[in-house]
Amino acid sequence: MLTKKDIKHLEERLLDERKRLLSQLGYLEKAMGQTQRDSSGDLSAYSFHMADMGTDAMEREKAFLFASAEGRALYDVDEALRRIYTGNYGLCETCQQPIAKERLEVVPGARLCIRCKELEEKAGRR
Repeated sequence: MLTKKDIKHLEERLLDERKRLLSQLGYLEKAMGQTQRDSSGDLSAYSFHMADMGTDAMEREKAFLFASAEGRALYDVDEALRRIYTGNYGLCETCQQPIAKERLEVVPGARLCIRCKELEEKAGRR
């Protein structure tokens, strides 16, 4: 079972991760908001090279995909913090048994115990 000290430590880790993710999302939002003209520094909004246009489109798509992944991670962190504040942190959402402290140290936002996570992964592979 987690002590108050353990929970405080994990809360601090989650808050640090939240801060990092928000910073990363801000950077990605800025990168995605740039137009082709802004990103190239060119005075013309049109490129004469198809490769340049393809590269710009690929970079914008990559930034979007990273932002999507970061957004999901931020959601997971926020949900873990919500569980801390409501007193449900450290309990498996499926079986309601305590999640091992070692697992929470590695994955502070874990929602499931190892056994239930394994079952979830096996079910997803079918």
